[in-house]
Amino acid sequence: MDPDQLEQIPFFAELTLDQREHVAEACAELEIEEGATLLREGDFGYAMFAITSGVAEVLQNGVVIRTLGPGDVFGEIAVLFSGQRTATVVARTPLKLVTVLNRGVWHLEREAPEVGAVLRAKIAEHLELVGAGSRKSLKASAFAAATPCHW
Repeated sequence: MDPDQLEQIPFFAELTLDQREHVAEACAELEIEEGATLLREGDFGYAMFAITSGVAEVLQNGVVIRTLGPGDVFGEIAVLFSGQRTATVVARTPLKLVTVLNRGVWHLEREAPEVGAVLRAKIAEHLELVGAGSRKSLKASAFAAATPCHW
């Protein structure tokens, strides 16, 4: 993926060019059809996503809790915790996405530890902003501040 494309996504925009170049190596672009379920609440998570075009809805227990559009990020809890998805995400229009797999973050932590740490800190900061719940947000902040993990 082109690092300049990452600069257009607010989540990645504050990274330096060098950091975006490293992160771009861990990213892939996806196109998703309208109506497709991208994530299911309770499923194991392994990736986070950033929307570059289109609209998606976030549901918990079958109730829409948020609408996402270009520039929004979701699935980031899975990258930090590798646990179960906390919500379902459904494409309401065709979507173009950038995805980062948790193994891509792990690779960054091995090959460019400072970039992996910056990315984890950005994810934790994002969780705080979207109010992922005080317990998980605090856990994310503590996790991001720790030395890089080598799972």
